[in-house]
Amino acid sequence: MKKSKSSELFDTAKNLMPGGVSSPVRAIKPYPFYTKKAGGSKIITEDDEILTDCCMAYGPLLLGHSPQCVKEAIRNQVEKGWIYGTPSETEIKLAKIIIRDYPSIDMCRFVSSGSEATMAAIRLARGFTKKKDIIKIEGGFHGAHDGVLIQAGSGATTMGVPDSAGVIPDIVSHTAQVPYNDLESLESIISKSDDIAAFIIEPVMGNVGPILPGDDYLQEVRKITKENDVLLICDEVICGYRVGIGGAQVKYNISPDLTTLGKIVGGGLPIGVFGGRRDIMEMVAPAGPVYQAGTFSGNPLSMSAGIAMLEYIHKNSLIYQKLDENTRIIHESIPKGHSCSFVRLGSMFKLFFRDSPPRNYIEAKQSDTQKFGEFWKKMLKEGIFLPPSQFETNFISSAHTDEDIEKIAGAYSRCL
Repeated sequence: MKKSKSSELFDTAKNLMPGGVSSPVRAIKPYPFYTKKAGGSKIITEDDEILTDCCMAYGPLLLGHSPQCVKEAIRNQVEKGWIYGTPSETEIKLAKIIIRDYPSIDMCRFVSSGSEATMAAIRLARGFTKKKDIIKIEGGFHGAHDGVLIQAGSGATTMGVPDSAGVIPDIVSHTAQVPYNDLESLESIISKSDDIAAFIIEPVMGNVGPILPGDDYLQEVRKITKENDVLLICDEVICGYRVGIGGAQVKYNISPDLTTLGKIVGGGLPIGVFGGRRDIMEMVAPAGPVYQAGTFSGNPLSMSAGIAMLEYIHKNSLIYQKLDENTRIIHESIPKGHSCSFVRLGSMFKLFFRDSPPRNYIEAKQSDTQKFGEFWKKMLKEGIFLPPSQFETNFISSAHTDEDIEKIAGAYSRCL
């Protein structure tokens, strides 16, 4: 049998890159499909298959692949140059939009990825508070840097153990975990130490979900951290601008001390942002003693793409209502009687193969991953590309047409 082009490419890639991929989630068995090009809601593979995309590059593509407004902004910037090594006005323009949209952000710093943003925010929190320890949510993902690669399930009462070879135990020994939607565990850990600099949390868990906050959970988290002089870092790399202008913190009416952003704010180009209270942000070099730097920080291409993206959203904010309606249609396509649960928030959604929506990482892990794997393969045969893990959020975009949504909903019904 003739091998597919994707299979041939993967055979070559395995000899050139670890596991044949540039990020582990892309290592689909027996081999990933390779994308030749994409536009709107569609991906076209190297084998000329046309797939309706419900992954959307894991979140950045709120307007779909290659939206005209972003494409034009990139084209215009390329004519002027794509890296300077100096400040440019594009940084100021994008910073003004973000600061206007996020009431908790007085100042921000641009970096090149979400991982870099969370790493810098944690360093800043430690530098500002002069405390060593941090708390994160069990199963929450805040990038691939050492301090947050802590083994899930290591417990709410002890500090962490590494979740990756090469991570020094001493580093993650300063990171504790608590379950999402569990205020008791948070209070318990905070009560046992006066050396906690910050609590970093995805207000909506995006990397295991989505998993949604319970009633008043986030408001109580803010209250507990404030009362105990612990900085609250909202990691909105995924949900920032995805659940609305101002992200989850505006939607749920909380005001963190620091915020991290990425994905959508770069219009699909590499970007990360950390920002927050002025007195904290003025600790960042060169204004203060907390060092952070990067050659590609504030890259004019990413800045221009981000400006175009956010300006479009402001002019067309009704897209959020349409996106929410579309995930509702997909939800209603699920046949009754199946042992699964559907979770959605705006354009974020996921089908969990468990009887009730998970409230935390442990409950999400109780999902039947074998069933999900069978379901995922069936959906792909139907021409629908979902993230290839039970523990990744699905996304739709404003480029998904009514026909796309009808196709996705029909595929869900048939494949279940």
